[in-house]
Amino acid sequence: MDANDPFEAVAPVAIESPCTLVCSIDSATGWCFGCGRTRDEIACWTSIDPAARRQVMATLPERMAILDG
Repeated sequence: MDANDPFEAVAPVAIESPCTLVCSIDSATGWCFGCGRTRDEIACWTSIDPAARRQVMATLPERMAILDG
């Protein structure tokens, strides 16, 4: 491997996601029934930094409890 070779293959970086492939938004809360995120959070998920993703993920258990309640 040559670190200076611009065509050298780069391993993809895995991005943690709460997605459960149940993509349906609750009209009352605006949260996804599958993961608890908002449409905006879902749309920008891959472009926000890891700290912002962790911040959103910290809110999801409470959101999901409300949706399940």
